[in-house]
Amino acid sequence: MRLISAQCISSLLDWDGVLDALHTAHLGPRPVGDSFFLGDSEFGLLGRGVILPGFGAGVKVASMCPANGLATPPCPVEDAAYVVIDEKHKSISAILDGPEISRWKTPADSALAGRRLSREDSSVLLVLGAGPIAKSVLEVYLHIRPGIREVLLWNRTPEKLKETHAHLASRGISAKIVQDLNSAVSCADIIASATSSATPLIFGEFVKPGTHIDLLGGYRPDMQEADSSALANARIFVDDRSTAMVSGDIQIPLLAGVISQDQIEGDLYDLCQDSSFVRSQEDITVYKNAGGAHFDLIVSQYVLSRLK
Repeated sequence: MRLISAQCISSLLDWDGVLDALHTAHLGPRPVGDSFFLGDSEFGLLGRGVILPGFGAGVKVASMCPANGLATPPCPVEDAAYVVIDEKHKSISAILDGPEISRWKTPADSALAGRRLSREDSSVLLVLGAGPIAKSVLEVYLHIRPGIREVLLWNRTPEKLKETHAHLASRGISAKIVQDLNSAVSCADIIASATSSATPLIFGEFVKPGTHIDLLGGYRPDMQEADSSALANARIFVDDRSTAMVSGDIQIPLLAGVISQDQIEGDLYDLCQDSSFVRSQEDITVYKNAGGAHFDLIVSQYVLSRLK
């Protein structure tokens, strides 16, 4: 059994490789999985298990403590491990650093969908959040949409964005830390939200036609990054139905009758396998990235294949 560190994982991965691995896997059979969440907004224990033909099986165990982000110095909000079970012998073959796998698989999950759902001529990217996932989703959107000419950054604590802003400026990328979020939403072609907010930050009245909204942060039923009106007239896709349907971003507007089950057009398997999919310039698209253990398993197996 191997123990794979975050440093090792980072040294082996790049966006093209991870995107290709996820895309190839989503052309094959669907996973069988289940998950649980114990706790509340102050502390939670998350567990997700999956069996995926061709990839073996895997289990993610994560401890979620939002208060860690306010500590001095800040501590990781999420601590996790991912256990890979070999398909042939059904034995534990590796345990990988969970947050580092998430730092790659979560943004790549969104970007794989974003290649289909966002407009190719998207030029303004708005990113909400200042954590590791927000930083990575910023990088992967710049990777898949090289025509982006301006990056807007927002966080409840703007000071946390200074390092990211400086890094973008050093690369010659036009970037701005914004305080008027509604105004930024009205300017953006792509909105990527990676926060732990339990109250909406993105309001449908400010979203312009043609925008792609990518919701990565919420995983509990009480977490909602975009208000229900933002989804009302949108084309909605999810990465994994079993996890997305219990997230507040989907569950709250469903229970309120603002959207219907039929409005959710498909998941990531559908997006990868349906070559006939098209979006108009005026379509508002929403992608709910709620995660699933098969994403961690696919990327973990890709890491192990690179080690060989």
